[in-house]
Amino acid sequence: MNDSDHRRRTIRDVAKAAGVSISTASNALNGTGRTNAETREKVKRIADELGFRPNALARGLLTKRSHAIGMLTNDTYGRLTLPMAAGVSEILVDHGVSLFLCATNNDPRLAKLHLDALLDRQVDGIIFTATRIDLEPPPELLKLRIPVIYAFAQGPADRLSFHPDDAQGARIAVQHLQTLGRSRILHITGVQNYLAARIRADAYRELVGSSGQVMFGEWSEEWGHSAIDAVYSQSGPKPDAIFCGSDEIARGVIDALRDRGVSIPDDVAVVGFDNWEVVSKQTRPPLTTIDMELKEIGHRAGLAILALSRREKLEPGIVRLPCSIAARGSA
Repeated sequence: MNDSDHRRRTIRDVAKAAGVSISTASNALNGTGRTNAETREKVKRIADELGFRPNALARGLLTKRSHAIGMLTNDTYGRLTLPMAAGVSEILVDHGVSLFLCATNNDPRLAKLHLDALLDRQVDGIIFTATRIDLEPPPELLKLRIPVIYAFAQGPADRLSFHPDDAQGARIAVQHLQTLGRSRILHITGVQNYLAARIRADAYRELVGSSGQVMFGEWSEEWGHSAIDAVYSQSGPKPDAIFCGSDEIARGVIDALRDRGVSIPDDVAVVGFDNWEVVSKQTRPPLTTIDMELKEIGHRAGLAILALSRREKLEPGIVRLPCSIAARGSA
């Protein structure tokens, strides 16, 4: 094998092998011009056989696009963002578009540095995502001339945002418990100043009525445990079902109930929220929980940012995507 076999193949090599001009080969590979279908297929087949990879910079100059999207997040651990990023990537990869994921760690300075780096790369658009839907996005996003999509985050009214339908998810959880014949359903959830927590609590109250009780606290196993301690230290009837605002809270609830000799789900059925499988599948018994369908949110955000990067028009506003229930052993 000589040295020429190892060199990078060029568009000139493809054109020569296909018996067409360089401009025809370029049009065929980029889907531009008036190249007929037969020639396009022939050029693409030969390019594959030669192992030709188009030069991204040259391609960008031709199409006025970088074929890259930035994803900016404050989610340091990636619990929410990684499933969404996987969904975005599944959409982008089929269109030859790359995704750059940047974590800000809730540091405005780091957010600006990442944003500057993405703009230096001339990304075609940016998806901003967060750990809560009501987190204030970096103000610099409002000044950009490129498309910006908000996923699990709320943008301004003139932008497009994708949210899980928290109210619908809460209704699924409560209705599931009611279908099991449970009537004393308690709601133990997280911090009250989280919009998602308030939306879920309101939906719970609508179904349970005046008998319903909401306990706001922290998004932690420790809070779930201490909430159960508080409930069982009081006199009066105990719940026969508990709807938890997160899987971590639910695990603390289940551990505390088990410590008291309460059988799950026979005595008390428990439903969580998130379907964070690291937690929900390892809980004993495995946790029935609400899945926010984060990958589907990523799919929709990916499709939207592609459309906007091609200057297609999309209606602004909040799109709420349905949740589903992952039924396991706890309810």
